[in-house]
Amino acid sequence: MPVSVLLVDDEPLVRAGLRAVLEAQPDIEVVGEAADGAAVIPLIRQLRPNVVAMDVRMPLMDGIEATRAVLRTVQDPPKILVVTTFENDEYVYQALRAGADGFLLKRARPAEIVHAVRLVAEGDSLLFPAAVRALAAEYGNSAAKTAFAEAALTDREAAVLRLMARGLSNAEIAAQLVVGVETVKTHVSAVLGKLGARDRTQAVIAAYESGFVAPS
Repeated sequence: MPVSVLLVDDEPLVRAGLRAVLEAQPDIEVVGEAADGAAVIPLIRQLRPNVVAMDVRMPLMDGIEATRAVLRTVQDPPKILVVTTFENDEYVYQALRAGADGFLLKRARPAEIVHAVRLVAEGDSLLFPAAVRALAAEYGNSAAKTAFAEAALTDREAAVLRLMARGLSNAEIAAQLVVGVETVKTHVSAVLGKLGARDRTQAVIAAYESGFVAPS
């Protein structure tokens, strides 16, 4: 089955460009478009996309609030890929913190756009650019450090989290640690559970905010 994508951006030219790039791929299908975050939830319920490519800045409901609303109200929500103009935009970080799964610049090359959609749809690796890592580190505080310490990750879980923060997939982590992919999945699940994280992105944000991982 192709990866189904919903495009959400208040600029028609951006939506048209993304549609042209994505629909050129045999394994990706654009199933709908919206011009504002306020229209996202009804379209998700109607179209059931795998991925929502969501502009972070829109006039009525921005990508941050739309992401929160989707995760709060939609059962089995789609992956959310934040799309923005500036990589150091604090809105991007807040959207990721709210639960978005990845990040894409509007000026990205077609191959990068396609890769981002596929990567987010697969869900076992991250799109977490250096500028966003730095923002996460800036938001660090004693509460984040305390919460991370209380999670009491094992040495192997800590190693897995460090590799997750580098954007490695489960298969790549397995190769690095010389273990099976199923073993990695078990460790990833344990990390998410101990940190109270919804997904890999949230776990990695916690790692940067606590100072466990430093931005490079």
